[in-house]
Amino acid sequence: MTTTNAREAWQEWHELRVASVSRPYGPLALTGTHWLSDHPDGHIEALPGVWTAEGDQVVLRATAEDRLTADGRPLDGEVRLGPDGPPEGARVARGGRRLPVLRREGLWAVRDFDPDSAARRAFAGIEVHDHDERWVRPGLFRPYARDRTVEVPHADGQRRGLGLAGELAFTLEGDEHTLQVAVEDDGSLWAVLADATSGKDSYRFRFLRPPAPAEDGTVTVDLNRTLLPPCAFADHFLCPFPPPGNTLPFALRAGELSRLDG
Repeated sequence: MTTTNAREAWQEWHELRVASVSRPYGPLALTGTHWLSDHPDGHIEALPGVWTAEGDQVVLRATAEDRLTADGRPLDGEVRLGPDGPPEGARVARGGRRLPVLRREGLWAVRDFDPDSAARRAFAGIEVHDHDERWVRPGLFRPYARDRTVEVPHADGQRRGLGLAGELAFTLEGDEHTLQVAVEDDGSLWAVLADATSGKDSYRFRFLRPPAPAEDGTVTVDLNRTLLPPCAFADHFLCPFPPPGNTLPFALRAGELSRLDG
């Protein structure tokens, strides 16, 4: 791919990122993550209805006055819920808000996505470095003999396990650098990383999602596509911090830096 074509592809990627972040039920719309274990009586101050965890389901009880809908119909009674997928498809709603159910490590939560959130209304874009070909590096994925789990802090202050499947190696100015990575369901890679700019000239940590490696492990590492994590857009995400060894020893002046507000 020529430099011009690579720059155009990156520009398209950036525009799609901005559109995805700012969509009605994107990360900017998240206004709360409410853990049911914090509300043993089922009453959540910010939400109508009574939400209780019962085994492998959440039971929501509501009256017509709560103005909740379940599966598109007014809810007056109870409904049993399992984990939802994307918030757009959440079974429970209140007007334009979507209330997806989440399960993590055996605990249940309800998230509140509001297209009219203050963060979404204030959003003015993503600050990002211009594309620079020097940050596109040949890489090599080296899988571990067996997957590992390391405990790392998360954005909510809790420590949780982060699954890792191998390391991604690349060279920059003659030096080899490695990142511990997970492998997604589609074979693509996911790294949580920091660098010498983190917390100063860029957000405190970022994500990188290279494509699935070839059979011989080779993969292009395009650091121009370093991403802000969801918690850079809303405080209610549970983003993991970088695992030990994933802080690059140089200033990564590439990719996304911060959210822009108007």
